[in-house]
Amino acid sequence: MKVFMEGSHAVAEAVKRIKPGVVCAYPITPQTHIVERLSEMVADGELAAEFINVESEHSAASVVLGSTATGVRSFTATSSQGLILMSEVLFNIAGMRLPVVLTCVNRALSAPINIWNDHQDSMAIRDAGWMQFYAENNQDVQDLHYVAYKIAENKDVMLPCMVCMDGYILSHGYENLDLVEQDVVDKFLPKYDALYKLDTENPLTMGLLGAPDVYMETRYAIHKTMEEVLALLPGIEKEFESIMGRKVPLIVEKYKTEDADKVLVGMGSVAGTIKDTVDELRANGERVGLLRIIAYRPFPKDVIYEALKDIEKIGVVDKAISLGSSGPLHLEISALLQEKKSAKSINGFVVGLGGRDIKKETVKEMFSLLDEETKAVRFIDLKKWYKEESPIMVLEEE
Repeated sequence: MKVFMEGSHAVAEAVKRIKPGVVCAYPITPQTHIVERLSEMVADGELAAEFINVESEHSAASVVLGSTATGVRSFTATSSQGLILMSEVLFNIAGMRLPVVLTCVNRALSAPINIWNDHQDSMAIRDAGWMQFYAENNQDVQDLHYVAYKIAENKDVMLPCMVCMDGYILSHGYENLDLVEQDVVDKFLPKYDALYKLDTENPLTMGLLGAPDVYMETRYAIHKTMEEVLALLPGIEKEFESIMGRKVPLIVEKYKTEDADKVLVGMGSVAGTIKDTVDELRANGERVGLLRIIAYRPFPKDVIYEALKDIEKIGVVDKAISLGSSGPLHLEISALLQEKKSAKSINGFVVGLGGRDIKKETVKEMFSLLDEETKAVRFIDLKKWYKEESPIMVLEEE
């Protein structure tokens, strides 16, 4: 069914078809429309779920931890400071191997307060043990939620999953998309049957003390499972296509990279702008391309290396910065090339922080800079109205 729909409502419609038993989220901009619409669905009888109001994101994460631990499919969503407030519980959810799914509507972190989009929130908790998938458009957003539950609840996985969508650009943007019917979703995603749960008839303990003689093995088990997820994703892609009738890339997407001399690597909605720019530059005879990363956790390093190993000039586009180092995605790919003993050097570009526009001119500048000296960190479109010699930002006097 073709519909013209806001991204946040596309998430809500997908979640309704997934049929969680518990929905709990604290409203925060720009995530609010998702949970607002879900609350209406529950109130109107469209979704048979417990919608639980709480006083904070920390509590919201605690509720879905508890509900999932009792064997109930659960959902939550958040943004920015809300995700950071949840972080204590997010580590617990992963450590307890609970297949919670969370929508992160990406938004910049404070301070200063900023409600616009970048990826610094989800990047800040990339080591929590959650799978992370990044959407380019709202069709991706919908489809990735079905996949998130499919892979999280797999009895060989049992790990939480985060679907990341760019705030406002996707969450408040309207797009044409194919809304899947309920019977199709049911065929792809069966009813959740918990591998283990809290049950008075069969008591067990979750989240107990992990002494030095066992703790390291718990981390290894999560790490090993993450690696195994990468082997499962191609099969899920094929199953999704056979049931849903369309393709959804889950690892990477190669856009005109086969004969490219220059390739930008990026995630999220910026991929659309890069694709348009690639088409324009190719019309002028330039051989450029895009490698879009969908799965960031687990990190598909072998797939990425195969896609980039023959590319002459590479630039990595980050909408986040590991302050004092480089962009998180740039760091990952640099480490990958070092591991593969590649002499190839790559440029790191930090763009769009705090919602700053990323235009075609911005993308063209990054492609152009690939001809210059390689640098690990380049802030693109950085304004010069502050005094660089000052340890704090000071406005220039008129």
